[in-house]
Amino acid sequence: MCRRDRVHAMPGPAIPFGERSYPSYTMRKLPAAPQRGAVLDATDRHILALLQADGRLPNVELAEQVHLSPSACLRRVKALEDGGVIAQYVALINPRAVGRHGTSFTIVNLESTRPERLEAFEQAVLAVPEILDCFYVAGGNDYLVRFVYRDAEDLERFHAEVLQRLPGVVRTNSMLVLRTVKKTTALPPSAL
Repeated sequence: MCRRDRVHAMPGPAIPFGERSYPSYTMRKLPAAPQRGAVLDATDRHILALLQADGRLPNVELAEQVHLSPSACLRRVKALEDGGVIAQYVALINPRAVGRHGTSFTIVNLESTRPERLEAFEQAVLAVPEILDCFYVAGGNDYLVRFVYRDAEDLERFHAEVLQRLPGVVRTNSMLVLRTVKKTTALPPSAL
């Protein structure tokens, strides 16, 4: 699979990984990416800003706030979804509320960056639900991984039983978050 393909991991049957069993993830294509420089008017940008703030905003309220009829607003939202501008709707969980008090960003280096090695690593990462983000990066490192953990023992377990067992991993370097200054999933209006 080409790294440039737009894909999204979908849960599949469980596969063993170390001593724990993780669900496997199958890939499905995401909607096509919008054309570079897709034209969004002020109403589209307003809709996107409101939905980024509250993805559960009822269409009637959304329509009222952007000064459209509910049917016209729904057509606009559908067009944004179909065009790949709106990729998905999610519930964002507060990790602290579920006992995950720490966040780690870990740099991962592989023994080789041959395409088959990258593919093996990426497929294994997709099978580990604890890994929240994984980015293939430019520069002197190969990947950047984000995960949340309960305590020092959980962090150590994750490094020993998960990260170090991923295919091709030769070195990791973790940065532990002391305090979150800013965190958002919303693109700024100037980017829309």
